[in-house]
Amino acid sequence: MSHVYVLVEQSAGQLGPVTSELITAARPLGVVSAVVVGKPGEAVAVAPALAEAGAAQVIDATAEDYDARLILPEVDALHALGAANPAPIVVAATAAGNEIAGRLAARLASGVLTNVIGIDDNGAARHEIFGGTIVTTAAAGGACPIYTVRPGAVKAQPEAGAGAVAPMPLPVATNKDVKVFSFTPAVHGDRPDLNQANVVVSGGRGVGSEDGFHDYVEALADVLGGAVGATRDAVDEGFAPASAQIGQTGATVSPDLYFALGISGAIQHLSGMQTSGTIVAVNQDQDEPIFQIADIGIVGDLEEIVPALVAELEKR
Repeated sequence: MSHVYVLVEQSAGQLGPVTSELITAARPLGVVSAVVVGKPGEAVAVAPALAEAGAAQVIDATAEDYDARLILPEVDALHALGAANPAPIVVAATAAGNEIAGRLAARLASGVLTNVIGIDDNGAARHEIFGGTIVTTAAAGGACPIYTVRPGAVKAQPEAGAGAVAPMPLPVATNKDVKVFSFTPAVHGDRPDLNQANVVVSGGRGVGSEDGFHDYVEALADVLGGAVGATRDAVDEGFAPASAQIGQTGATVSPDLYFALGISGAIQHLSGMQTSGTIVAVNQDQDEPIFQIADIGIVGDLEEIVPALVAELEKR
């Protein structure tokens, strides 16, 4: 039976939500072997969650000095697996994931497809181009075709697996390896991760200012327990940080509920959120493109509508 390797996204034994998406995306290619690269004990910690997501096997690729090495442990582990028992490899389309994919492609002499939104059982992968207006299909050659899957593009569909853990010691570091001597962990707020949130509230240039972004976008997101997003215009104006940007040059999200506040609906933004479940748009101009894809459209002033909505939600 065919099989496929999936590089697990995890930190200190906590499974990243995108991993379930990767396992779902990889499943058409064969039986999933989830590869956990990290410090000893982390694979065992996430094995139950990986089994629930659909992994038939958990490969425990560990190294005591993992925290002091950069990118190479993941590349070494996947290279060893692919060289010994060739199979497709699926990783997340993050900055690190794309670099891992490129290094693996060179080592394994296999093709690589980046930022895909789905994989078919024949090995072909789908890409969105021109702001999501066209979907293309491509295939990668080699014994170990490599795919990086865009976070949020595939809806996770858990499927019970065995989750049996198999140890795989990593090669020791050499004096040629890049070593990390210190690092500062990212500080996460109380809001959910943008790529994984069930509710996203986004603001565009129409919110008017940084204060408006706080008063309307952040206030509504907080009362709904959602994440905060922004258009590129809002980021360029300084209303929101770059990490909140959604669209062709930002994050791709697919929440159950998406609020678009003061957003015109340029194709660059729509490409990052048009697969959302229910889209609610609030804008003063009824002719804006955002209303063409909105499930609920409200034409009016944010200053009146959003505070009233927040007040009503707080009562409930």
